[in-house]
Amino acid sequence: MLRTLALLLALPAGAIAQEVVTRPYDGSFDEAVFALENAIIGEGLVVDHISHVGEMLARTGADIGAETHLYDAADVYLFCSATTSREVMEADPLNIAFCPYSIFVESRDGRTSIGYRSFERESMGPVNDLLARITATATEF
Repeated sequence: MLRTLALLLALPAGAIAQEVVTRPYDGSFDEAVFALENAIIGEGLVVDHISHVGEMLARTGADIGAETHLYDAADVYLFCSATTSREVMEADPLNIAFCPYSIFVESRDGRTSIGYRSFERESMGPVNDLLARITATATEF
């Protein structure tokens, strides 16, 4: 916790993600996952980790007394791009704080969407472009 706070305090103003960008997906959660994985691979990237946030929240909800059902399904895909990472970290070495990058797929109330956090920092523009491109590819038919 203190390390996280120290890192946040060390980052310049405007360094924190400022907006969540989502695009609707016209299909099932599983189809959206397949489309996202293909879009990431299509960029020549490798998924480093899939965080099954929806499953974790469903599994642990009763343990903490939660009564709200949040997602029908929700996963977060983590990945990195050597080219884009080098570009943004050469512009500002503190951009390491934002790597790996993530895109999520979430389904609730019969609607599925794919989205990501955008970054306000100008030096993170190439990452925003990459995330927007992958998300657009995954949601277009």
